[in-house]
Amino acid sequence: MVSGTVGMGTALGAVLVSLLAVPAQAAPAGAEREAGVAAEELAAPDDAGLRQVLRTALTQGAPGAMVRVDDNGTVHRLSEGDADRVTGRALNTADRFRVGSVSKSFTAVVLLQLVDEGKLDLDTSVNSYLPGLLPDDRITVRHLMSHRSGLYDYTNDMFAQTVPGFESVRDKVFSYQELVDLSLAKPLNNAPGAAYSYSNTNFVVGGMLIEKLTGKSVRTEYQKRIIKPLKLSSTSYIHPDTAIAGRHANGYLPDDDPALPMVDATEQTVSWAQSAGAVISSTRDLNTFFSALLGGRLMSAEQLAQMQQWTPVNSTQGYGLGLRRRDLSCGVSVYGHTGTVQGYYTYAFTSKDGKRSVTALANTSNNGTVLTTMAGTLESAFCGKPQTTAAARSTAGAQPVERYEDIAPSIARD
Repeated sequence: MVSGTVGMGTALGAVLVSLLAVPAQAAPAGAEREAGVAAEELAAPDDAGLRQVLRTALTQGAPGAMVRVDDNGTVHRLSEGDADRVTGRALNTADRFRVGSVSKSFTAVVLLQLVDEGKLDLDTSVNSYLPGLLPDDRITVRHLMSHRSGLYDYTNDMFAQTVPGFESVRDKVFSYQELVDLSLAKPLNNAPGAAYSYSNTNFVVGGMLIEKLTGKSVRTEYQKRIIKPLKLSSTSYIHPDTAIAGRHANGYLPDDDPALPMVDATEQTVSWAQSAGAVISSTRDLNTFFSALLGGRLMSAEQLAQMQQWTPVNSTQGYGLGLRRRDLSCGVSVYGHTGTVQGYYTYAFTSKDGKRSVTALANTSNNGTVLTTMAGTLESAFCGKPQTTAAARSTAGAQPVERYEDIAPSIARD
């Protein structure tokens, strides 16, 4: 099934507040390169390129794939394939879905708002707020939010075998403490602050901090601070309930053995992730969220600058505080997060000023080929039609293969 529309949407909210520049010492070459590319200089989104990315993902095993681009009032909507393999219902960009680790950006926003309110300090030991929780008093809040705590990611063990691991936790309800205990059964990956090492444990502890400092649930704080102010009508946090309300895309999880059928993973508690990955949303809502974030509407300019102090991930990516930066082949850098949860791959990114935002989804996971392919939506959405110069082809070819996911990040998915 195929659909695609381009139209005029209502611009997000009021005039966006100017974004404070990222501190120079924290910005690797990719971010510096992008500084001279103003929003009005971005090439027009390449709808044909977007369509080709989606169709390629289907040939590689995704039941469906879709993308929405909100470009300063103009909306591009493209979708291919099925939302439901049983009924054959076509995937639609209005469908809700599980966003996985894009949830980390929601958690980070709440934490940075608490910094603005004087209730949290980024460079204070986590154990000052949650006494005795972590094995090293040197682990700070900033270390958590930038994945530099050294805390082991328990999902490496939980999902070492993809489908059996998922089925063992599909309906299980964990406490935050239980998840932290799973992590602490293993030694730290590195000394606090020494290196970037992606770990879901960091944002589980982030959820604990939110609940300790506010006296409210993570769900309540998401709702009060983000969902309600931004009018995110398709966004929710329903843990530990399992069903996605309203029209939604089913998520399909391939087994590690390709001879076995895919599992419908739509209904689950996502209790294994919670504040690290249990948000449900839509393409429109995620574009609204990241546009508001980079546009300066969710925290002070000071905290937004802190959020964009980048730790290098690889030659084309950096990680801030619950925020990813990706450097594209055309010299533009974009800001947002990726998300993997069983049955769903999400890319949600925006331009430096928040005026062009893109969310793409494939309703599958455990498929590194599809994961890599869907990253191409960012190239088509922000760089436009491919350039034909030898230099451009060389740069585009240097984009890394996406072999690792936001869950079980030490396990390569070929």
